[in-house]
Amino acid sequence: MTDSRPRRPPIPLSIAGSDPSGGAGLQADMKTFLRFGLSGAGVPTALTIQSPAGVRDVEPIDAKLVRRQLATLLEDVRPAAVKIGLLPNAEVVRVVARVLGPLARRGIPIIIDPVLASSSGRRFLPVDDVQTFMRLLVPLATLLTPNLDEAAELTGVEVDEAKNNLEDVVRTLLRKGAHNVVVKGGHMRGAEAVDVLGTPDEIIMFSAPRVKRRRQVQGTGCMFSSAIAASMALGASLEDSIGRAKQLVTQAIEDARQVGRGARQLDFLAEM
Repeated sequence: MTDSRPRRPPIPLSIAGSDPSGGAGLQADMKTFLRFGLSGAGVPTALTIQSPAGVRDVEPIDAKLVRRQLATLLEDVRPAAVKIGLLPNAEVVRVVARVLGPLARRGIPIIIDPVLASSSGRRFLPVDDVQTFMRLLVPLATLLTPNLDEAAELTGVEVDEAKNNLEDVVRTLLRKGAHNVVVKGGHMRGAEAVDVLGTPDEIIMFSAPRVKRRRQVQGTGCMFSSAIAASMALGASLEDSIGRAKQLVTQAIEDARQVGRGARQLDFLAEM
């Protein structure tokens, strides 16, 4: 007998900080999920006080409240993929790791964007809490997506050293527990923006022409990681998902718009 019940759509879940400007964080993740035709779920971990001109302050959401949000959601919804962004302290890291452990063991893709600080230098995850993040959360990562600065901090090297030895940095992060790592090349220089993916078996380069920018663009890392999560929620492979996400981000930067006096905002309707 055929089951006539409608099939539930895949739901990607974002666990991230809230950005009132809508250009980054949880709001950017929700827009990116919709760009893939998916209605996502979202659990905020912090309230940021910011505009396109920059981050002024961060108010962490109590870890118990984060746990209650996740527990209630996961009682009824099984996410097809999870994206993790800003985590404001070790207490929230512990909660997220504890809740997501069973999902990781069931093979649900978990994409972790280690949002350690804003582009302007405003610290999000305290330096003293990074080791907790590395020990508890990184081993759950299907994919870790640091930029150059984040990769340098997570491996304990200077940024210039990381830039000159990017493949070694990727391999170090793999040894520290991540199943796969892609270091984003947007913060480097050159005609091509090259992202370096490390898997247990190989190193793969993803390259696209660097977009000439008159002004900083907000939320690129958020869109990249949430696009990978959305694509994997739809059943795409890791490599295909990274390639599709890079295409989307490149075009979204190209079409970015000025919405305030600060950074431009990505075009979340950009063609892939």
